[in-house]
Amino acid sequence: MTTDAVLSRLLGRRFVLVDGPAGSGKTTLAASLGAPVIHLDDLYEGWTGIQQGIDQAQVLVDALVAGEPGGYRRFDWHAYAYAEWVPVSPAPLLVVEGCGAGSLRVDGLLVWIETDVEERLRRGLARDGDAYRDNWLDWQALEQSIFERDGTRERAELQLTT
Repeated sequence: MTTDAVLSRLLGRRFVLVDGPAGSGKTTLAASLGAPVIHLDDLYEGWTGIQQGIDQAQVLVDALVAGEPGGYRRFDWHAYAYAEWVPVSPAPLLVVEGCGAGSLRVDGLLVWIETDVEERLRRGLARDGDAYRDNWLDWQALEQSIFERDGTRERAELQLTT
């Protein structure tokens, strides 16, 4: 995956939306772009909260598009509760990464990133522990339904495989 491939396709847009299945490398790619990153993992309300996270991100993005500051309450996955307020200021370039980023209604470069399902599960369990296997399997089904609903992979301007 190359940062240059993403940056060369921006064409004046202020947002890069990095979407794809959990464990595919979205966070790694987003960090390499040299811009502030909004991590949807911080907006999801736990293992079943993808859509709530997308909805919160849309409100945030709408404010930023209007040139106004925004923010969100970060979801603390360890406490399984919302935590501190995270302010987000408008910027020349913002990256939104996470499952469902491609659902946002904003003029941004949509990047799809994926790897095979076994590798994604391995990465997730390496990070979270085998006790979360059922959560990961449920999450994979939930994210797949959102990707199919929105045609995310097919709409992406750039598709990467890790």
